[in-house]
Amino acid sequence: MLSLDPLGPECDSPLDSKDLEEEEGPWGGGSGLPPPGCFHGSWRHDVALDCKGSPEGAEARAWTVYYYSLLQSCLQQAGLPETQDRSQVPRTGCPGAEVTLCILGSPSTFLSLLLEGGVQSPGASAELARLLEDRLLTRRLLARQGDVAVPATLAFTYKPPALLRGGDASPGLRLVELNGKEGQETLVKEEVGAFLHSEALGDALQVAMKLSGWRWRGQQAMRLYPRAELGPVVDTVLALLEKLEEEESVLVEAVCPPARLPFPGSPLPGPELALRICAVVCRTQGDKPLLSKVVCSVGRGDQPLRHQSSLPRTLEAALAQCGLGEASQVAVVRQRVKAAAEAALAAVLTLEASLSAEQRGGRQVRTDFLGVDFALTVAGRALTPVALELNGGLCLEACGALEGLWAAPRPGLAAEEAAAAPLVETMLRRSARCLMEGKQLLLLGAGGVSKKFVWEAARDYGLKLHLVDSDPNHFASQLVQTFIHFNITEHQRDEENARVLAELVRARGLQLDGCFSYWDDCLVLTALLCQELGLPCNPPAAMHVAKQKSRTQLHLLCHHGPPWPAPSLYAVPCCPLESEADVDRAVRQVPLPGVMKLEFGAGAVGVRLVEDASQCHEHFSRIARDLQVEADYPGIGLGWGNAMLLMEFIEGTEHDVDLVLFGGRLLAAFVSDNGPTRLPGFTETAACMPTGLAPEQEAQLVQAAFRCCLGCGLLDGVFNVELKLTRAGPRLIEINPRMGGFYLRDWILELYGVDLLLAAAMVACGLRPALPAHPRARGHLVGVMCLVSQHLQALSSTASRETLQALHDQGLLRLNLLEETLVPGEYEEPYCSVACAGPSPAEARLRLLGLCQGLGIDGPHYPVAYFLSHFK
Repeated sequence: MLSLDPLGPECDSPLDSKDLEEEEGPWGGGSGLPPPGCFHGSWRHDVALDCKGSPEGAEARAWTVYYYSLLQSCLQQAGLPETQDRSQVPRTGCPGAEVTLCILGSPSTFLSLLLEGGVQSPGASAELARLLEDRLLTRRLLARQGDVAVPATLAFTYKPPALLRGGDASPGLRLVELNGKEGQETLVKEEVGAFLHSEALGDALQVAMKLSGWRWRGQQAMRLYPRAELGPVVDTVLALLEKLEEEESVLVEAVCPPARLPFPGSPLPGPELALRICAVVCRTQGDKPLLSKVVCSVGRGDQPLRHQSSLPRTLEAALAQCGLGEASQVAVVRQRVKAAAEAALAAVLTLEASLSAEQRGGRQVRTDFLGVDFALTVAGRALTPVALELNGGLCLEACGALEGLWAAPRPGLAAEEAAAAPLVETMLRRSARCLMEGKQLLLLGAGGVSKKFVWEAARDYGLKLHLVDSDPNHFASQLVQTFIHFNITEHQRDEENARVLAELVRARGLQLDGCFSYWDDCLVLTALLCQELGLPCNPPAAMHVAKQKSRTQLHLLCHHGPPWPAPSLYAVPCCPLESEADVDRAVRQVPLPGVMKLEFGAGAVGVRLVEDASQCHEHFSRIARDLQVEADYPGIGLGWGNAMLLMEFIEGTEHDVDLVLFGGRLLAAFVSDNGPTRLPGFTETAACMPTGLAPEQEAQLVQAAFRCCLGCGLLDGVFNVELKLTRAGPRLIEINPRMGGFYLRDWILELYGVDLLLAAAMVACGLRPALPAHPRARGHLVGVMCLVSQHLQALSSTASRETLQALHDQGLLRLNLLEETLVPGEYEEPYCSVACAGPSPAEARLRLLGLCQGLGIDGPHYPVAYFLSHFK
């Protein structure tokens, strides 16, 4: 029977950096058992996985459970149903067939999943796989192929296999056969010295050392050294020789310098970027190779790019990210990749034709597809793909991950809308209203003026709300079925308070269908209370992880997959700060400039850019003095304390992704763009919806938000995820495990006809919201925030609350009031959001700019035109 460990605290600390450098696979070394508790989802666990002929023993059973859960997780993330156990009632009709598995998702994803589990591709064999996974053999094979460039390589091989013995010398490849593994110091020093000074290395400044052989399949065990350091290279080669067995090798190869692509205008700041190109090529009719797909990764040029530690993207997007966007130049690169990849498969097919049936592993054994990894460098003043290695499953996995981006429900023009789509959406909304009318829901935390829409919507939908809040005089206490006055700000007692609240609910005889909250302070308490009452909810442990910002990042940093892309790719280094002494430790661990913020804060209050240690100490002391308890600034999370964190500052554009999840499946996602924040603070200035990003970048953000939520164990609900889109892909700012705040619910309802509040209520009742798979926006909204510190004069005169409300009622702007009073202060949240609609982003932007100029919102101190410039 299947048994999975629950989410535990052992994942809250990141892996050591050496772990990431040593292994190519999703985890490194260990006891031989799979990692526990890797997958979170709603599939059945009471499944009998034993069958005739399956391996016995605890380790074998643990791996069976692991791969079963991996399969279910992949199906869940692709939006597909879980597998069904039909062992007791098998379907017959295919002679001799005991199990038939039908996958309707990406074939690349499923095939790569099978390969991860050790299943060979159709037509392949273990014997053939042993040959193609030998780096030295394939390097020699490619070096002899005139159409494929390979890095200059020096190989020390111990008792090489027959296929490597003798034969003609290969260009750029020097093979040294060793009679033994010891006493080789003089030979190694001479060979390495000659190699490092040879012209074959070209402009390479570094060399890499790898182990080659079947045992090292899926592992890098790679070391990088400057080309000029002869001693360390020789020492490392001698150390690696001690690990060799027969037919294995040590490779010293040139590290191809990344191509310096011409960036239009001034190059962007930051490290130089490198490309890794993954090409899948297939055998077609007549045994002719044909390029099937190209997937790329982008990363820092001073670090090795590996599978499963970088994000997949198309060749066009990757080259554009590095500065090459001219269509004809991109076409030339694609053609060169195509020629080299097809030539690589042709070389493999030629080798196979020369092997006996026994050497291949069977008479019908053959290679039908091949993955070729390339680095893009410059050779002879031309952009040249250099083949690094051959593989099967890893390149297919990269293709599956890229294809998976488009499987995620998201707004946009990914597909033509059917003529009946508006009618179907209307029918679904009516069904949702019918299902939810009369539902009894317990709501924790009433919120402020920005949440007034809740009470109007509840009345419109026919919801019966029962409210728990600390303020006995809150205006909402008169708008609900039942009001329970209870202090919900003492978060150190949340577990005890959940038990007390559960007794109060039972004493009042409330027959609840669900319980939820949209108020940050109450999210953990809500999960605990749902657990007490037996209502649908996310695990309290998941809410704890998502609620504390440093814990979120550190928890995700240790989630390396599979499935892939793993949540660790999106997490950002950070360090929690509880005392002044923690600041010095954090400065040593987190690169500066950094961002300091409250662990449990909201609304960007107290968030600041810090550039050196003195600024870190100064800001920590200021927050410790000014923001201590809830009364100092109600509603921003001080009931949890005023602990802080320091995280690395990430360059890039900022975006919100609002998600609807049910049973670990992504039902809908809405991406919005944010304008530049006003440094050194991070208060939001402007926003645009729908996003103006390219579809692939939008899909990257959706997948990042989705996988980060799953990585924290958040499976059911409406969540708001804040991310930055860097040149190397999305990076997580924080997860808000509740419905997005400010204007987001209002805008999504206006543009897409989807009400996140209703979706959250349905999920809380255990009902799956029926949402359009690809919702289409009915226009564009562009808005700016108004701050009391910057707009007090305008908000008291030309842009008064009455004036803004009148313009809203006339349809000239959209007003979202976020605060009740005009009280300036050192720490603040936006007072309101004003937005304009238009058929295009440009028209909405122009309308808003003119309105802000007329109302006095725009000015030298608050340049609205600059804040909106990101949306062009």
